[in-house]
Amino acid sequence: MSVKDALREQRIETPSWAYGNSGTRFKVFAQQGVPRTPYEKIDDAAVVHRLTGVAPTVALHIPWDRVDDYGKLASYARDRGVALGAINSNVFQDDDYKLGSVCHPDATVRRKAVGHLLECVDIMDQTGSRDLKLWFADGLNYPGQDNIRARQDRLAEALRETYDRLGSDQRMLLEYKLFEPAFYATDVPDWGTAFAHCLQLGDRAQVVIDTGHHAPGTNIEFIVSFLLRAGKLGAFDFNSRFYADDDLMAGAADPFQLFRIMHEIVLADALKPAAGIAFMLDQCHNLEPKIPAIIRSVLNVQEATAKALLVDHGALDAAQRAGDVLEANAALMDAYNTDVRPLLRELREDMGLDPDPMAAYRRSGYAEQIVRERVGGEAAGWGA
Repeated sequence: MSVKDALREQRIETPSWAYGNSGTRFKVFAQQGVPRTPYEKIDDAAVVHRLTGVAPTVALHIPWDRVDDYGKLASYARDRGVALGAINSNVFQDDDYKLGSVCHPDATVRRKAVGHLLECVDIMDQTGSRDLKLWFADGLNYPGQDNIRARQDRLAEALRETYDRLGSDQRMLLEYKLFEPAFYATDVPDWGTAFAHCLQLGDRAQVVIDTGHHAPGTNIEFIVSFLLRAGKLGAFDFNSRFYADDDLMAGAADPFQLFRIMHEIVLADALKPAAGIAFMLDQCHNLEPKIPAIIRSVLNVQEATAKALLVDHGALDAAQRAGDVLEANAALMDAYNTDVRPLLRELREDMGLDPDPMAAYRRSGYAEQIVRERVGGEAAGWGA
């Protein structure tokens, strides 16, 4: 398959919550024209796909995207040229979850949390979504606060009940995070913990790699390679970090890391949609305009992928077999240092798209349109 053909097949899922207002723990900076309903989030996601050609699905977050009729929402998305993607659960915002959700010492709270996870599967049945994405804020701030081993037992029990509810064509994607909001011990802190639970559950439980959820210096491409080899890599949440879970635009902080990750994907022939890996964005655009920031992230992932596809694997393999360290490294660096923007512009023209999606968005007048039209109501987002 040619580089262009591979790029044409690429699929990047955008997150509904990235179109709404967001901020830091101290302040949410409201913007004009942000969506007020899940339907308006879909409108914005459709614009991103129309301009980039590779973002055909939008993930939902429940209850942020709760509606009365999910079949109607799915139909609305289809009419606008996109589809509903992963369903993300939320068991971290209610007061009841102060000491955890599925790992909480109180069985009543655990039951509430599991009930929400099962509700999300019900929603998947209505939307046709394949993936249930789980992230838990559960953890401890102090030694002795709770029994660490017992919390793992509670987690395993909740995951098993939810997994058993999935349909035959549905998957569970388990995300991990090193810290925050728990600071002493997080209940799913790393890929090993997520991997172990997924192994116990079965083939349709897989790991999500959020690129911002690791300790400084972590070799994320090693994790990618390991999980690919084990058949347990289900999805990515792409974003960038300088310090912790910064949720900046993908490729903004370390584009070379994004290239290295995509190189492992290409090596494993796991880029094509049939491989089953969901390439999703998970970002909070606190200062920058929402839609252009998402477009920029999609373009950054495209560029990293194009460079990964240009690696001379014959030369790389020969250098590795010969133990030629410098030539092996050069094979990667030659691809990474290639300017792929002309190739991507040409690809978009071949696809009938504007070669410059950012400029096309500015010219479209959509930004001005949504500012005019989205007046009144409550803007989507979260408060701080």
